[in-house]
Amino acid sequence: VQLQASGGGLVQAGDSLRLSCHASGLSFSDYGLGWFRQTQRNEREFVAAITWSGGSTYYAETVKDRFTVSRDNAKNTVYLRMNSLKSEDTAVYYCAADPERDGIYEYWGQGTLVTVSS
Repeated sequence: VQLQASGGGLVQAGDSLRLSCHASGLSFSDYGLGWFRQTQRNEREFVAAITWSGGSTYYAETVKDRFTVSRDNAKNTVYLRMNSLKSEDTAVYYCAADPERDGIYEYWGQGTLVTVSS
């Protein structure tokens, strides 16, 4: 199983960015998917998740109403659209796959760095 995240970069506060995560080696449409982030100071924290069907999504309170998670099962890709970015959103963002749909993420991508300048 491989998860390849991309789309990170340096942006200014208030800008938007879309992260992508392409998965291979798994039955993509059967897996729950999530995005997490990690700063230099903090432990890895949950950002957003989407169920296998895309019918339900979940967000951390800190990103709710600014970030949108979506998936395209035909492309084996999950996305994270980030709007109104803030300096505190600066982190390495990871995508992860939940094969048992139980909230336990067993497969992780390598991360993509998002830096938001204020």
